[in-house]
Amino acid sequence: MWSNPDSAALQQILRSTRTVAVVGASSNPARPSYGVYDYLARRSHYELFAVNPTITAVGAAAAYPRLADLPVVPDMVDVFRRAEELPAVLADTLALDPRPKYLWLQQGLWDEDLARAAEAAGLQVVMDRCLKVDYAQLIGS
Repeated sequence: MWSNPDSAALQQILRSTRTVAVVGASSNPARPSYGVYDYLARRSHYELFAVNPTITAVGAAAAYPRLADLPVVPDMVDVFRRAEELPAVLADTLALDPRPKYLWLQQGLWDEDLARAAEAAGLQVVMDRCLKVDYAQLIGS
């Protein structure tokens, strides 16, 4: 059975990450992805990139239609998508060169086969956890 990294490993992931692509970011303040993006933009050391083909910005920050359109390869891909879309997100992540270091699936997302495939390709995986909550608890603002 697959398991998430322990607290020490999570803290290391959060500290070493510099750039984060938020796939499924929203410009709607009522959406969880907006709250996570907004918190991290205000409180974290991360450079954030919103990825969503249906919006042009999150607040004052530009949004990009696809991971491949980002100006950098992010250290982490943080995913807010439906479970059935996860294989496509992984394929887009693995197509980046160099590859990101981390794939983070937000709360409610768990796919052990996907995690194994991502790990086999060299990514560290975190599933069913909120990046905002873990950052606040393990790193602080």
